[in-house]
Amino acid sequence: MKKLFVSSAAYATVGLLGGLFYREFTKAAHFTGETQLSILHTHALALGMIVFLVVLALDKAFDLSSAASPARKLFNLFFWFYNSGLVVTLAIMTVHGIMQVNGAETSAAVSGIAGLGHILLTLGIIHLFLALNKAMKAEHGDYTRTRASNHADSEDPSRHRHAR
Repeated sequence: MKKLFVSSAAYATVGLLGGLFYREFTKAAHFTGETQLSILHTHALALGMIVFLVVLALDKAFDLSSAASPARKLFNLFFWFYNSGLVVTLAIMTVHGIMQVNGAETSAAVSGIAGLGHILLTLGIIHLFLALNKAMKAEHGDYTRTRASNHADSEDPSRHRHAR
């Protein structure tokens, strides 16, 4: 759980510094146009700080990261895929934003690297859902059955054996 807190705090710091950098860098360059730097801080705060705080709560509720958790391997894959993807995404946003402010042409490589970051983020999210599913099944059994279907099964006369 500590690594989730540290990650959240790190992304909060990155988000705040990203906002400061955007303001000061564009002001120094006398730039008033559109740039990726303008959304860098919100991406770091929302996808970094807030997501890791939510996952911290999920870890507390479902014990996703402990050594005894059946979901630990999937959770660790989430953590590394998601962090890698977010670092790549934020880094390429920064590079792209600086290029925009400086008036440089951006190449297809920028889009390709951004795509790689988004793929890693997606793999992380998939592994988080797989880890949650495994932890919930371990804790609650077949949680996918609804009360209505359980009630309907108990009312179905063919499901009961009657001694005659």
